[in-house]
Amino acid sequence: MSSSPASPRPGRDAAVEQAPVAPRRILVPIDFSDHSKYALAYASRTAVAFGSELILLYVVEPAVYPADLGFGQVSLPNIERELTERAGAELKELAAAHAGPVRSVRTLVRTGRPFIEILETARSERVDLIVIATHGHTGVEHLLFGSTTEKVVKKAHCPVLIVRQMHER
Repeated sequence: MSSSPASPRPGRDAAVEQAPVAPRRILVPIDFSDHSKYALAYASRTAVAFGSELILLYVVEPAVYPADLGFGQVSLPNIERELTERAGAELKELAAAHAGPVRSVRTLVRTGRPFIEILETARSERVDLIVIATHGHTGVEHLLFGSTTEKVVKKAHCPVLIVRQMHER
């Protein structure tokens, strides 16, 4: 048997060789839970180590409430605007308090379904890595609500690092 290395396949292996090792932009979806703050801490250390830009994203889900008298659902834009403004301010405070010595930190607030907004933001911002928390929901809770993290992992164009909060034993 020959011990020579296999010849590279055209196209595919070249893309693997060109994949960035050090992420330039890291996206961290935030929902203000302890889980997402832990993911932010992890992403901050990673950003410092590689000199990456950190992008914090909060997604406001549209406030839609059922209406009486059969008129369908009613959207409440004033509540969405207030939630967006409040989230933006809290996100900036969180970035200032937890991003540490990261060279560049930006905050974004979007409105929509969380996994869709995370994926669209990752593409539009040319993100190299998504660092996302998992809440570890199982059973009925997982069936009812699904997993934003799971959907992001399945559809993201870039690597996704899932951070699960460590618990004391």
